Amino acid sequence: MQTDWAALFLTANGRLGRTPFLVGAAVLIALGALYEAAAGVTIHWLTGWFVYPALIYGGACVLSKRLHDRGKSGWWAAVILFCLVAVWQPPMNPADVLLSLLLVWAVVELGVMGGEQGTNRYGANPLRTVAA
Repeated sequence: MQTDWAALFLTANGRLGRTPFLVGAAVLIALGALYEAAAGVTIHWLTGWFVYPALIYGGACVLSKRLHDRGKSGWWAAVILFCLVAVWQPPMNPADVLLSLLLVWAVVELGVMGGEQGTNRYGANPLRTVAA
């Protein structure tokens, strides 16, 4: 199975199976963590205006396609990304606990549960497309 990296991170159309989703999510989270660790304060302020929107856009595309595979609207990606951004730093208040629980739901929903069988309103089952 060959991954189209540009389509994975740059388009929100279609469906995405669990494995490419987990790989894409891991890549984006690793890039975000590496950037946080490597960028000094000055570099962070100068480049963060470009890096974070790119990471969020890539995350929205990956999340939307996986949500489509589960039969849900890609707009739920906005809620998941909001929660992730809000709790990226260590939790500081009671609202962060609720946001963390929403992230746990997203991990189970998108990373553990299988996609809808057959074709849904977002396209063909990505597992059937690969197997054919």
